[in-house]
Amino acid sequence: MEWLFGTIATGIAVAVATTSDDNLYLTSFFGKVSRTFRPRHVVVGELLGLTVLVSISMIGFFVGLAIPDMWIGLLGILPVMIGINQLMSKEEDSDVAEEVDKLQTEVGRPRIKQSLWSTLRDPKTHRVSAVTISNGGNNLGVYIPLFASSSLPSLGVILSMCYVTVSFWCFCCYNLTRFPGISVIVARYGRKICPFVLIWLGLSILFKAQSYRLILPV
Repeated sequence: MEWLFGTIATGIAVAVATTSDDNLYLTSFFGKVSRTFRPRHVVVGELLGLTVLVSISMIGFFVGLAIPDMWIGLLGILPVMIGINQLMSKEEDSDVAEEVDKLQTEVGRPRIKQSLWSTLRDPKTHRVSAVTISNGGNNLGVYIPLFASSSLPSLGVILSMCYVTVSFWCFCCYNLTRFPGISVIVARYGRKICPFVLIWLGLSILFKAQSYRLILPV
């Protein structure tokens, strides 16, 4: 059971580090809910975007089955570099804000009831997914090395934590639309903490696979 608690902690850490930025635009999306743009469009779009990022990152898991762990562990350098880059740079949210504003102009006929399949096919859902994918580009640099260095049971736990965390963000952001200023605070402090989490995650991958021996003289 020790591995399970450790994997859950890792899953929560990587989920928070890679999705905390989503709070800002999720709150913006929920703040623009109307008769034609419903909360389900935001939730389904966010989860769909995450699924696309996870699906692409699964390549790392299958590559990890064929390459020795020590070499796969070198991918841990990617989260470290991403974390350092986030510490040294300031990210702009103009592109995200532009995509959010586009939804405000998409006015259609009111829909009283919509099935899950219809929601998946709705262009407004795809717009949210597009923002999630574009905002989660760095996620690939974290997910790929983590998935590649994980076993199948660990991968299942990590993915579960990612989806649970994103669902939790959606729940919080929906309720935070009554207090928009709080979302800005969450995003601001999340960006200060996340780089250190990413660096810790990358170093843990390097040391777990003993890949540091390929870099440092021993």
